[in-house]
Amino acid sequence: NIQKLALSGDGPQFIHVITKKGKGYPLAEADPILYHGPGKFDKKIGIVPSKTVSKKTFTQIFGEWVCDMAQVDSRLVAITPAMREGSGLVEFEKRFPNRYFDVGIAEQHAVTFSAGLACEGYKPVLAIYSTFLQRGYDQLIHDVALQDLPVVFALDRAGLVGADGATHAGTFDLAYLRCIPNMIIMTPSDENECRQLLTTAFMQEHPSAVRYPRGSGVGATVDPSLTSLPIGKGVVRRQVSTTAKKRLAVLAFGTLLQPCLEVAEQLDLTVVDMRFVKPIDEALLKALSTDHVGFITIEEGAIQGGAGSACVEFFVSQHILLPVLQLGLPDTFIDQGDSHLLLANCGLSAAGIEQSIRGYFNIG
Repeated sequence: NIQKLALSGDGPQFIHVITKKGKGYPLAEADPILYHGPGKFDKKIGIVPSKTVSKKTFTQIFGEWVCDMAQVDSRLVAITPAMREGSGLVEFEKRFPNRYFDVGIAEQHAVTFSAGLACEGYKPVLAIYSTFLQRGYDQLIHDVALQDLPVVFALDRAGLVGADGATHAGTFDLAYLRCIPNMIIMTPSDENECRQLLTTAFMQEHPSAVRYPRGSGVGATVDPSLTSLPIGKGVVRRQVSTTAKKRLAVLAFGTLLQPCLEVAEQLDLTVVDMRFVKPIDEALLKALSTDHVGFITIEEGAIQGGAGSACVEFFVSQHILLPVLQLGLPDTFIDQGDSHLLLANCGLSAAGIEQSIRGYFNIG
């Protein structure tokens, strides 16, 4: 056999084994991509098809955007570390095969390759899961950020990922990106804003990251145009009333904006869609501090060093001494499960957010 043959030889031996995904199960052998990560499953019929028509996922929004942007800008090239399907690049490969690069499971090379392309005048878009970018952190700092190169990092699976579990959770990206010079970091709150912020990132001549979660959004209407947004500017989505007992402002980063708006109606709060973690909207924060008595920051990421920490650091630098409640993911690895249940367990459902605000600010 192969093992004996290898051991019988002199010097180094190289064994190349070709695997066949799904071996032993005909349905998986016939479609290994579909069966890479099956959902509801019946061994007789295979994957059970969904009976409901779901909203578009953020991955689909990215996949449509990258094709549309490539159509109008020939400098755009897309890179993936062996995640064509998961990152939404199937259609892009079909339409722009000469501008699509799958570098295999080699995240470090993916980042450095993007840097090299940027040096030659291309506009690389690296589609990569948040948790996998950790593998290319040195290259991100030294090859991209140090040279201030215009690479767009499309960070899929930011925040909790449900069934994929602790290894795939995009918990740390805001913290590990925020400390890097030249980085621009964006957190879209819905599908339309995701498309707009991807356009915004692509228009920059600096490294930028747009982080979005696994799964679908709220079903927001998506503007098909390629519209960019002002850098480092948030937007007030709800203003506290003049009769409120306590004028509090929620600073929301990403898709947790939606439950915050629900809570704001119950507690009468200002709600801000911050959009940018870096640069933070300092002018807006300073203005809000003049007519509010406290803040709540919320993010689907690690609290330590994250978006809320950016707000606190700014307040401290300006000698703004107001209470700040920071809500986010706890300092622990979170196992697999239903995403909504996991968020609720972390106190990030509408009910959990309301309870935390009531307790911290002593609201009856």
